[in-house]
Order: sequence, then C-alpha cells, then structure tokens
Amino acid sequence: MTGTANQPVQYNEDSIRSLDWREHIRLRPGMYIGKLGDGSAADDGIYVLLKETVDNCIDEYVMGFGKTIDIRVSDHRVDVRDYGRGIPLGKVVEVVSKINTGGKYDSGAFQKSVGLNGVGTKAVNALSSYFRVQAFRDGRTVWAEFKRGELVNQGDEVTNERNGTLISFEPDDTVFKNFHFIPQYLENMIWNYCYLNAGLTISFNKQKYVSQNGLLDLLRDKTKKDEESLRYPIIHLKGNDLEIAMTHGNAYGEEYYSFVNGQYTTQGGTHLQALREAIVDTVRKHFDKNYDVADVRSSIIAAVSIRVQEPVFESQTKTKLGSVNMSPEPNAQSVNSFVKDFVKERLDNFLHMNPTVRDALRKRIEQSERERKELAGIKKLANDRAKKASLHNKKLRDCRNHLPDLKAEDRYQSTLFITEGDSASGSITKSRNVQTQAVFSLRGKPLNCFGLTKKVVYENEEFNLLQHALDIEEGLDGLRYNRIVIATDADVDGMHIRLLMLTFFLQFFPDLVRNGHLYILETPLFRVRNPRNHKETTYCYSEEEKQTAMNKLTKGGKKIEITRFKGLGEISPEEFGLFIGEDMRLEPVIVEQETSVAKLLSYYMGKNTPDRQRFIIDNLRVEKDVDDAVLAD
Repeated sequence: MTGTANQPVQYNEDSIRSLDWREHIRLRPGMYIGKLGDGSAADDGIYVLLKETVDNCIDEYVMGFGKTIDIRVSDHRVDVRDYGRGIPLGKVVEVVSKINTGGKYDSGAFQKSVGLNGVGTKAVNALSSYFRVQAFRDGRTVWAEFKRGELVNQGDEVTNERNGTLISFEPDDTVFKNFHFIPQYLENMIWNYCYLNAGLTISFNKQKYVSQNGLLDLLRDKTKKDEESLRYPIIHLKGNDLEIAMTHGNAYGEEYYSFVNGQYTTQGGTHLQALREAIVDTVRKHFDKNYDVADVRSSIIAAVSIRVQEPVFESQTKTKLGSVNMSPEPNAQSVNSFVKDFVKERLDNFLHMNPTVRDALRKRIEQSERERKELAGIKKLANDRAKKASLHNKKLRDCRNHLPDLKAEDRYQSTLFITEGDSASGSITKSRNVQTQAVFSLRGKPLNCFGLTKKVVYENEEFNLLQHALDIEEGLDGLRYNRIVIATDADVDGMHIRLLMLTFFLQFFPDLVRNGHLYILETPLFRVRNPRNHKETTYCYSEEEKQTAMNKLTKGGKKIEITRFKGLGEISPEEFGLFIGEDMRLEPVIVEQETSVAKLLSYYMGKNTPDRQRFIIDNLRVEKDVDDAVLAD
C-alpha cells in the first residue's frame, strides 16, 4: 500500500511479518555471506559457502579428531568429507537447518573455533539448490537432503565407513548468477588451511596439500621464485596461540597475511594493526633510532596467526577482527597488547641472537630512508600539481560515493574504470552508475614503466593523477574504489595498453593486485539478434557463444543480424549499461603463488630477451597454418 500526503501508510498487525530461518537467509544473504558475486572475486559468496563447510572440518582437526579432509569441486558441485567424530546422529537435520543449534556454544567441545554463532552451515543449506549432509558414527549413518533449505529426503542406515561427516552442495544459480569457481582461489584457500594447521592433509580434487612448518612455509612458498630478492632469511616466531613470520624484499608496498583461528582475515583487524605497530616500535628500540614508520615497513612481507577463545569479527564473513580479549575471563589480556608484548620480546631477542639478520634489516631500512628522501622534492611538486588538477581533473569522471564512505553491503560496488580514449570513456560515463562507478580516461598508450623507479609515478602526470584518484600513495588504507577495472578494446592496441597498465600496478602497487582489487572488463565481441525483433538479442563474448546464439535463432527460421564490436566506442551507452551493471563480466588479475612478479615483468615488458624471441618464433603461426586450422574445425 503506497502512502501519499493525504493517505499515510497503514502500520498495523498486518505490517508485521515473521520469516523462518530459511526465508531470512535467502531474503538477506549479504548478512550471512557478504556479497553474492559470480566467483570472479576471492570473497564472493560461493567461496564463503565452501569456507563455512571446511571450517567445521578444521575445528574437528584442531580438537584432535581426523587428520585428513577430502574436497572435490567441479563446475557447480562441492563435496567435503572429514574424518572427525561426525555429527551426533540424532541432531543431523537440526544442525544444518535450525538457527542457534550447534556444538560450538559449548566451549568445552570447541575451544578456539572460527564460528560460534551456529549460522554457517545453515546459510550453505539455504543458499544451495541441492544440499546433502551425512554423518558416520560407529557403524551407523544418518543422511538428509535439502532443496533451498527445505528438507526433501532423509535416511538411517548401517555402514562400514569411517567416522566423520560428508557435506555436498550445489550453490543456487538463482542467487549466484552465472557463477564459476576459479581454481587459483580454491588452491589459495586450501594452502592457507594447511599453513595454519601443520600436519593436516587436504586432498583437493585428488591432489594432496600439506605443510609441516606453518607460516614459515607460507612465506617460503610466496617468495620462493624471488628468493634472491629477500634481504635476510625469514624470521619465524612461534608461541602459544600466536605465530609470526616476516622478512623484507625489494618490492614496493607492504605484503601481509593475517589469520584468526584459521580464518584468513583479508581486511586485517586488531591483530594485524598490533603487529605493524609492534615491529616499528621494536626496531626503533633495538637500534635506538627513531626510524620513520614508512622506512621500517617498506617492502615488508609478513604473516600472523592468532587463536582467540571467543573472537569478535566485524561481520558474519569474518574478514576483520574487532577489539577483543584473548579469552572471556575477567581481566584477560587484549589481543592488541598480547601481540605487541610477544613481538617486542621475541623479535628483539631474535635480532640480538642473529647479528647477520640484524645488519641486513638495518641496511634495508636505511635504503628505504634514502629512497624516500630522494623522492621528497619531486613528490611535493607532483602532489601540488595533482591537488590543482583535482579541482578540475579532466581525466577523472568521479562518482558520488567512495569505498571508505559506503556501508558494508555496498562497498563491493565501488568501481573505477580505466579506459582508453574519449569515445570509450564517453560511452561508459553516460551508462555508469554515478553513485558508485567512476571513469579515468587515458590519453593513449601509457609509459612502459618496467625497470623504472617510483620517481616516474610523480614525474609522469597521468600516473600521478591516477595514483591520487585512487588515493594509494601511502598504502591501501585510503583506497577510494574497491574494484579497479581496466577497460580496453579487444584489439592489439587495447591489449598493449592493458599490459602497460598491469605493469604499472604490479611494479609500484603490487599489494593492490594481491588484495584482489584489479580486474579486466570483458565486453561482448558480437551482437546476434533478430533484425525484426530487437528483444531477441544475445551479446556474445566468444565464437562459441556466437554460434550457440545463431543456432538458437535459426531453429525458429528467423533471420540473423550479426554485429562485430571492434572497440568500446562502437557500443552505444544504452547497450554499455547492460555490460557494467549487475551482470558485469570481470576477469580478476591473480598473482599465482608460484609467480615471480619481477621475472614475469622482465619476460613480457623488458628488452627483447632471447627467451621471448624464442617463444615468439616457436609459436608463430603463418597464414597457411591458420587456414588449415579453420578447415580442420
């Protein structure tokens, strides 16, 4: 009922509505799993569903039950089997379908669990088109099947299977539209579980993952392709409920991996902030010198893992730890002071006992100090120029709301498109959401900055304006947009611009890429439609999609009109709006674990190396090869 000035909205008993647990989760999924997404971002909902399932298996392992977890992920189905105690048979249905039911409310059963609110598995159940839970205990098994949270079948049988729990689910494609699992995200998640649970074996799609040295293995694996760039061997400090590993490299920025009770806290929290502050305080005191904070942290690579009895996260997705004490006991020590006391004692002792590492650390800090002072003059000039330009920045068509100002549920939509030329910028600018989508226009091909120092970021006006538009000069804390999307034409020049921009971000702001903020916009290559009825229009992103769309129309005996889009500027603003809205297709830029950024950039963007020449010659296809391949198809 719509109210007007003369007819107010009625508010009575009929206005009050009660939702059951399933309806509430499906109506407000963001409250339980954060954003939905299609799988192109590491924190999209489909990965949260998997994480919530695996977390229960990890809790069993931490409590001493089951040393192996089997995970299988196909295109749209997930199976997770642990070999712990198994859900008590009489509570199998309730545990996955009744809010406020679970074993983690009893702190004696799960001392330092990731989830304590009994919601995780219920959210997986409610948001899956198919969900099955099966518990095995002492020769008997109880199973139940659900459809979007509604029980459809169950059974109780004799079994000779080992104790444990098996959960299978298929994310609901009406909730997670066009979703797909990206293998790199899954593999990173599996490795993190192994690093944080030394000795645990995870079989993921029949491949085994195991770590024996915790966070030391994590940093070793992250840096093994760039070992020669490390300034000193990794420092590994381990105590009760706290583990830290750290070193310094040569890359720009800071690189951190933070965890609470086995949960990867991508947005950090009190434990990570305490670590960053404690490292600076300890180094200053140890060397008795008031080093600048930026000089101590520059090029640092570190990981921290803490276990807390009752963690308090800032959302159900558990990506940021709030202010919390180590335990609920009266007068318990806060996480902040616990981490700082640990670092100040253990790191200081380590540096006293390892003079070679101490000297290398000091040299790295003093090198950063020299570089910062060399940049100071040009930074001031460039920043003054950028401030003047920002008053009337022709390159930036800004949006009204930015990442730091948005509510949690809206932060994911904050986007900056980086485009080539005025025509493409014009189409995106006219069709974008002015509340959360901004556009930065390049004048052409940017400078190849490979091998140059950060001085070029301030000397090159375009790079400097982009840096200020993003507000990342001092790190990611002030980042103004959640997604930075490179939007270029699907031709040779567009690909070259894309490579040049990737080089810029990977060289000077690698933490922006590592934290999952950089994407490539996929735009359609073809439009297939019925020329007499434009409602029958399909936009195709590949030759295969084009062929499918053509076959669909020709089956009805209809004529076909095919348009090949050569550049973004050819797409009308009305059409462009379809490609940058809810169904926007983004390809994430992922730095794989075994990738050396320095070697990668050197190979593709350095001077014409023999290796690259050899690759081109070996893979060169002449016109006859292409014609033969087409005939074979």
